[in-house]
Amino acid sequence: MTELEKMERAKMYIDKLANGINPIDNMVIPDGDAVNNVRLSRCFFYVSDVLRQVIENGGVVSAKRMKKVPFAITFEKIQKYEFSDEAIALSKIADRINELIDTNTMKKISYRNIAGWLVEIGMLEVLTKTDGKTSKVPTEMGKNIGISTELRIGQYGNYEIVVYNHTAQQFIIDNIDAIIENIKKQKEKSIFDKEKET
Repeated sequence: MTELEKMERAKMYIDKLANGINPIDNMVIPDGDAVNNVRLSRCFFYVSDVLRQVIENGGVVSAKRMKKVPFAITFEKIQKYEFSDEAIALSKIADRINELIDTNTMKKISYRNIAGWLVEIGMLEVLTKTDGKTSKVPTEMGKNIGISTELRIGQYGNYEIVVYNHTAQQFIIDNIDAIIENIKKQKEKSIFDKEKET
């Protein structure tokens, strides 16, 4: 007998007990029997429902995922950011920031969050390529704070990547509160847009 079959049998026994039936001989259990106590009966129904959920999940018990709080970081924690002397991609900057928070309880900041803010303040601009795809590139203001592009060679050929030197990383870290505010603003706008559609 498999584990799943054992669970199904256990559920059948619990269901019968919850309904005042002896699961061994299928006889009705007398009213005065402890099994017919209302509290026990409710307990049997509860256990039966738990077993049902586990059976429906293929016999795997899964913990409910805890809802994570929005990204936030204290001044003390952001001061521990490890700067790279080499210019690095925005995804690496986001990874280094996320290393400073508890990602089990808090949502991560994504490179898209940071890039969105940089577009808003005019450090990056969105260009549409001939194939219809878009890319973000540094503006003159962005270049002045240390945002640049580098040509890389990948398995599908050459491509350009936007990178951030030490000064650009410092600019992002110094403005983390403004980035967090922009994340909130974008989330509220997204919720408002969804409500307008309904």
